[in-house]
Amino acid sequence: MARPKIPRTICAQLANICFKPNGIPMMQLEQVPLAEDEIEALRLVDLLGMQQQEAAKSMGISRQTLANLVKGARYKVVDSLIYGKALMTNISTK
Repeated sequence: MARPKIPRTICAQLANICFKPNGIPMMQLEQVPLAEDEIEALRLVDLLGMQQQEAAKSMGISRQTLANLVKGARYKVVDSLIYGKALMTNISTK
């Protein structure tokens, strides 16, 4: 049985959006989901320039967990850009 996911603090107001290559119908594109905690990790580290320790504290997670989120999110973004996939925000509606 998997360990339950620790709740994470997400401060950004995120929109349900998709980034995709121009001129290709959505039905023809592979979709890459980007979770809200991955987006928040990227926002804190890459956009706001926080150190990983500070960003992890802000989200209420360990530094290693934050590093794993950032690594996974960066991989998904680059995969989408290089291979022309649709990057989907996977945001839960509460």
